[in-house]
Amino acid sequence: MTNPNDDSKSEEKVTQSTPPAGDLESQTTAAAAGGGGVSNIIQRWKREDLLKKGSLVCRGLGLVFSLLAFIIMATIKHGDWKEFDKYEEYRYVLAIAILSTLYTGLQAFREFHRLSTGREMFPLQKLAFIDFFGDQVVAYLLISAASSAVPLTNRMREGSDNIFTDSSASAISMEFFAFFALALSALVSGFKLSNQTYI
Repeated sequence: MTNPNDDSKSEEKVTQSTPPAGDLESQTTAAAAGGGGVSNIIQRWKREDLLKKGSLVCRGLGLVFSLLAFIIMATIKHGDWKEFDKYEEYRYVLAIAILSTLYTGLQAFREFHRLSTGREMFPLQKLAFIDFFGDQVVAYLLISAASSAVPLTNRMREGSDNIFTDSSASAISMEFFAFFALALSALVSGFKLSNQTYI
């Protein structure tokens, strides 16, 4: 025989374990404790937000370092043989610094616009490819320009260490730093591209 008191106790347990309909915080906590999808969605949102901010920081650093390399190299005009435009390696460093400054400036502006307004300027699928390939191409150009100018600067420093060689070495260092920033940005954009949905 069943005891009517047992039925009433089981109903009380059911009503106590289910949170009230208006208590959203309790529902979220209960779903998270039960391994529900809400916690997974929140973690994905946090990860996507971190990736967006990380991409903006990397591109911002790339912009700063590229701009510094451009300014430093463009101002190396000390007369006679101490002018950057007499050496094709330094002209290459300057050209890539200008290209990198333009690219990272546009990308940083686009990232800042997306974070501030919440809207994309262009279709998302095309941007993922542009971000990934653009970051890689500019990063490779930066490391190529910097590494091509290093032997010339080392040879000049053996003969005489002066403001010309110091300035060119600092411009080359800024390009190396810009390369590292864009290499990190390429990793972030590659991760975004691999998680892209194409439906």
